[in-house]
Amino acid sequence: MIQAKNIHKYYNDLHVLKGVDVSIKKGEIVAIVGASGAGKTTLLQILGTLDNASQKQDYELSINNTNLKSLSDKALAKFRNEHIGFIFQFHQLLPEFSAVENVCLPAFIKGTKREVAEKRAKELLDFLGLSNRYNHKPSELSGGEQQRVAVARALINEPDLIFADEPSGNLDSESAENLHQLFFKLRDEFGQTFVIVTHNEELANMADRKLVMKDGNVII
Repeated sequence: MIQAKNIHKYYNDLHVLKGVDVSIKKGEIVAIVGASGAGKTTLLQILGTLDNASQKQDYELSINNTNLKSLSDKALAKFRNEHIGFIFQFHQLLPEFSAVENVCLPAFIKGTKREVAEKRAKELLDFLGLSNRYNHKPSELSGGEQQRVAVARALINEPDLIFADEPSGNLDSESAENLHQLFFKLRDEFGQTFVIVTHNEELANMADRKLVMKDGNVII
């Protein structure tokens, strides 16, 4: 599913990632853990094509046997929209839009017809226990409900791969536990691969595999 070799990242003179190698199989749930500043989020953003590895060293990055280095910016954006979903700590929901509208946004970018996108969005919200929240805006939803809307948005285009950055970081313990269980249910139902940056030890220990980062390298 993911093959990454010799990933480096510099911010000016700061060497954040120091030749990281990562291999992740289809259907795995992998947790990336480590102290703050270890490079976890930077690695996640590069694997998810939201940022680029530094060009000083030769590197490899492929998803589903697609060489991402060979894609133009336009082709890469299309690949990201169709094959990758993102879940962030702070939801990133648009406050002026309803739950259904927020979920539909990636589908609209893909070019999906409105009626098809809205039908799929409602199916996902139903699956996530939000059938009575279709028309609620983010300010009218609890933190856990907002995060489930964000999960539905990540799933709308039926991506192969979900990247999550501290997805339960702002949730209470019950909502966090529900979200963690949801990831495994989604993997079992839809076969998605999950790569999750987390400080939550319980979630990390539930994962199929942990990648431990220290000082810009994966040490385990």
